Amino acid sequence: MPKFVVQGGKPLRGEIRPAGNKNAALPIIAAALLTEEEVILENVPAIRDVRTLLELVSLLGAETAWIGPNTVRIQAKEVRASAIEPAMAARIRASILLAGPMLARVGRMTLPPPGGDVIGRRRVDTHFLALAKLG
Repeated sequence: MPKFVVQGGKPLRGEIRPAGNKNAALPIIAAALLTEEEVILENVPAIRDVRTLLELVSLLGAETAWIGPNTVRIQAKEVRASAIEPAMAARIRASILLAGPMLARVGRMTLPPPGGDVIGRRRVDTHFLALAKLG
């Protein structure tokens, strides 16, 4: 198994700025639906999945805008329950992340099966089990 070995007996110092990460950004974008307050997210990667989820969030009533190269503004004052078009949900697996915030805000949501890249079997039932346990 590959590994890094740091030798030298010298303390490590300095600063780094990690690159934006899709797997961190997508759940945070979905969570922005939980509040009516303005949410500013920095270091967001400007990639297809992020743009698609922002489009879905907009279709649900949130205002979204890129206000910098990797900075997004989301304000979900008037979120409304609506069905996401199957073609839109099929574009991104992370559409499942919208279920919890929408249930919390408006009490219901129609969500077609999520899509995304075909990289093997990825279960969604854990999301539904968690939602059921939360009531």
